[in-house]
Amino acid sequence: MKNRFKLVFAASALVLLVTVIVCLQIGSYHVPFLDVVKTLLGQGDYLNNTVIFDLRLPRILIAMAVGVAFSTAGCLLQSVTKNALADPGIIGINAGASLAVVLLIFSGGTVYYDKIETSSMFLMPIVAIIGAVASASLIYALSYKKKVSPTRLILNGIGVNAGLSACITFYQLNMSQGDYNQALTWTNGSLWGSSMSFFYIVAPVAIVLFGIAMYKSKKIDVMDLGDELATGLGVEVEKERRSLLVIAVVISAVATAVAGNISFLGLLSPHIARKLVGPVHRRLLPVSAIISMVIILVADAVARTMFSPVELPVGIVISVIGVPYFIYLMLTTKEGE
Repeated sequence: MKNRFKLVFAASALVLLVTVIVCLQIGSYHVPFLDVVKTLLGQGDYLNNTVIFDLRLPRILIAMAVGVAFSTAGCLLQSVTKNALADPGIIGINAGASLAVVLLIFSGGTVYYDKIETSSMFLMPIVAIIGAVASASLIYALSYKKKVSPTRLILNGIGVNAGLSACITFYQLNMSQGDYNQALTWTNGSLWGSSMSFFYIVAPVAIVLFGIAMYKSKKIDVMDLGDELATGLGVEVEKERRSLLVIAVVISAVATAVAGNISFLGLLSPHIARKLVGPVHRRLLPVSAIISMVIILVADAVARTMFSPVELPVGIVISVIGVPYFIYLMLTTKEGE
């Protein structure tokens, strides 16, 4: 299995590298491969420098950080809930972050990415985290009866997600036309207008919390064996479950604040990675992160080029892939998995 992991990791990393190079090339202005290489080496002309360093590279880096965040959250939530269909966009965490940011836009507390102020730029992740923590706390409280039942956790999450989505729609319908367009684009998941400032917000959080998840990977593997066996092996199950839930909430909230409400990304990548390298989390987490980065980069490339100059929200493109895959999983996942 170790040799297989090394092979899969190397192959997926190579696919990621090729995807990044292709994403740097394509767009309304095509940059040839050799010009991309020259520009990255500091030998590009003014136009290529502007296109790559000011427009495309920041967007790619943000997409990669967001991919790591959602894949990590998905892996952790699937372990915490013991449900292969868990995802931060499905069980209400992203909806809590989204509602908080929509309320911020509704109140006039922020403007969108093309005109965003420095104070608003740092306010959005904070507000998103507060919304996600409030949503997760409600789900956790509703699911707690002496201990948290994974089944209750995911069912309550789906119910809370539906309620929060209704609240988001209500506030959107009462917005001005400009705020409505901004909120609609954002809630559907969008990397439009990304700048390096947002990368500096999401990347440190994603890297640190991904590292913590890797550190806890052995405990997560033990918890996957069942609460009683994990307790017998010395794991404080409820404490670890809470800590993993907090990690998933914070990392997905920060990603949502930057990229909007992107569903299914945290569902797709862990499943694909699990089929390739198995359920051991020290292998699953890094492969899932790379696959997630590839998915969001490809989806973003499609979103910004397929109907150019009109740009689709990247979340819609991922949902087009994610919904059929979710249905497939519903049909093929055995009860109790």
